[in-house]
Amino acid sequence: MRDRLSEALKSAMRAKEAKRLSTLRLINAAIKDKDIDLRGEGAEEGVSDDGILAILGKMVKQRQESARAYEEAGRLELAEGERFEIGIIEEFLPRQLNDEEVSKAIAAAIAETGAASIRDMGKVMGALKGKYTGQMDFGAVGPAVKGMLG
Repeated sequence: MRDRLSEALKSAMRAKEAKRLSTLRLINAAIKDKDIDLRGEGAEEGVSDDGILAILGKMVKQRQESARAYEEAGRLELAEGERFEIGIIEEFLPRQLNDEEVSKAIAAAIAETGAASIRDMGKVMGALKGKYTGQMDFGAVGPAVKGMLG
């Protein structure tokens, strides 16, 4: 994952793609911040690929919220800038699961963990995060898990 990001950064520099380069540098900065946090906690290695996927997912979510706020305020050029950044970040994320695939994944996680009630929601969410980090919006998945368990 780090190699892909590094290669994309170099290629954006060579092509003099300023907006793309800026976004890629933001991604690298977020990863380095997390690496520093982990070192502070005594970790030997930096952020894992799953950790990078989680960072990228969070960055997309932040930009989606910003774009919505800009649109509501009538600042369409700023919203467009956020959407451009989302497109670049999503290049490094795995394909997002559709609603049907998410439902199947939830059902499989419930069966796999033996979850029987809402109290087991943490187990189910943990199993889903272990397998599908970066492929689904866990904010939206939570209520669906709750619905299937409750």
